[in-house]
Amino acid sequence: MSEAKGQEPQVARLADLIGYQAGSIVSREIISRPTGTVTLFAFDASQGMSEHTAPYDAMVSVLDGQAEVTISGKKHLLKTGDMIIMPANQPHALKALTGIKMLLVMIRS
Repeated sequence: MSEAKGQEPQVARLADLIGYQAGSIVSREIISRPTGTVTLFAFDASQGMSEHTAPYDAMVSVLDGQAEVTISGKKHLLKTGDMIIMPANQPHALKALTGIKMLLVMIRS
């Protein structure tokens, strides 16, 4: 779905563009530019990303389900419709408490 220059704009329901897979994490890049990326993720329940840092700010928006996001040791419960900013260079991790679908926007500047 990565919208290329010259392509006709499309209306899409984000949560419908990605599906759950048992015991796995699925990702689908929607936009990729030198200035940043927009990626959809579907995490099966109990799946997650271990603690890491990134040199760029990132925004997570939960489209479906519940997740625990830990940023610099502080836990945040996110549910459908919630979002959080993960500041650059701060350690963060994510754990799906239920199956979750989320949108990750990474800004590289």
